[in-house]
Order: sequence, then structure tokens, then C-alpha cells
Amino acid sequence: MDSENQSSAALAETGGAHQAAGSRSAPERRRPGRGQTVALVLLSLAVTGILVSVWSRYITFDSGRSRLSPAEHPLFFPILMIHIVGSTVAVITCVLQVWPSLRRRRPRIHRISGRLYVFAGIYPAAVSALVLTFVWPYAPLNAFSDTLTSVLWLSTTTYGFVLARQGRTADHRRWMLRSFALTMSVISNTILIIPIGWFVKPLLHSHFAGNEDVMFQVWSGLDVWLGWTVALLLVEWWLEREQLRRSARRAAARKARAYDGGERTDGVTVAEVPG
Repeated sequence: MDSENQSSAALAETGGAHQAAGSRSAPERRRPGRGQTVALVLLSLAVTGILVSVWSRYITFDSGRSRLSPAEHPLFFPILMIHIVGSTVAVITCVLQVWPSLRRRRPRIHRISGRLYVFAGIYPAAVSALVLTFVWPYAPLNAFSDTLTSVLWLSTTTYGFVLARQGRTADHRRWMLRSFALTMSVISNTILIIPIGWFVKPLLHSHFAGNEDVMFQVWSGLDVWLGWTVALLLVEWWLEREQLRRSARRAAARKARAYDGGERTDGVTVAEVPG
């Protein structure tokens, strides 16, 4: 009887400890939600700033503002505007796609904005970018980066959409996050262009022989390359960290279930504990 009473008391204490741990972990699980809200607000502000900057130049659809003569290159500006409009749809719907509460509470809006992201955003923006790169290349570094980025943009987005159609939600989320990283690389481009300039400008005479055109091509090339590679690396780091945390939670849950089922962490069952 004493042994049974001690065992029951031990189990009761263990259950109470698990309940206390659960109550302590509940606020910890809500903290990422607040962090996501802050990140979403910052992302929305950054997207708004980028769109205001771009559309303040092209809002009138004036072909005279393009870098190439409309008379000599009549198709350049229309294709450029297709790229700008598609990219605008992509960044706006991207914000809606990563909005956690919208995805949970309004799944229909999530699906509709997802289709707009793919078919009205990424596809026209990426295809027009490829046309612009091949027909009117700006500089070798930029052209190579833009081509690779467009191909990756199309590939990650298409694969993520196919996974969603197949019902593979977890895989769909991972691949769409990669697509979102490429979409939002315009933000990292805007941020990185300033420190890259700090590094490149002092080299004008020592490395570029005073040729500002070459310096600006290198400056712009480094910016477009680092913009999307840094964004992709950050997403890969995030996904890897999330996977490790998920594995740790599963291991802890298995360990807790084993203890609740009568097994102790040292391999001795509660029934084997001497009274």
C-alpha cells in the first residue's frame, strides 16, 4: 500500500509539473506571434516605400521616362510596365500571403491572393524580366543575375503552387517562402546599395581608373546579386532553424508521453521504484 501511495503521489506530482510547464510555455508560444506582427508591419512599410518610389516615376505611364528611346525601342517601355505592374501585384499579395492571422481566419482570401500572386504577379513579372534582359541587357553582371533570378522565381513559385494543389501544405509553405524571398529581394537591394556604395566609391581611381561608368556597373551588379542571394540565405536559415525546433519539440513530446506512460528517463518504470 505504501508503495502504491508513493507511486500515485509521484505520478500526481509529475502531472502537475507537466501542467505547470504547459502553462509556462503558452506565453512563449505567443511571443513569435507578436514578433511576426512587428515583422509584418515593417514589411508592409518597406513595400509601401518601394511602391511609392517606383510609381512616382511611372504613374503617368510616360514612355519618355524610360532609359531607352521610345522611337528606337518602341516595345521596351510597354514590356517594362508589364514587369512593374506584375511586380507590384506580387509584392502586395506577398504581404497577404505571409499574414498569419489572415491565413488562419480567412483561408479563402489566402487562396485568392495566392492565385493572384502566381498568375497576375510572378508570371508576368518574371517573363517580362527575361524578355528585357535578353533583348535590352543593361550590364553583364546585372543581366546574368536577372536571368537567374527570373528562372528561380518562376521555378520556386510554380513548384510551390503545384504542391498546394497536391495538398502538401508543409512543402508548399517552404517553397513559397523561397519564392517570397526572391519577390522581396527588392527591399534588400534598396538596403544594400548604400553600404556597397561606401565600399565601391573609394576605389574609383585605384581600381576603376577613374571610369565612373564601370564603377556604377560593378556597384549595381553587386547590389542585384547580393539582394536576392542574401534574402534566399536568410529564408534557408529560417527554415532550417524551424525544422530543428520542430524536431526538438517532437523529441520532448515523445519523452513526456513515455514518462506519462510509466517510464522514467533513466529507463526504470514507476512500478519498479522501491516502496
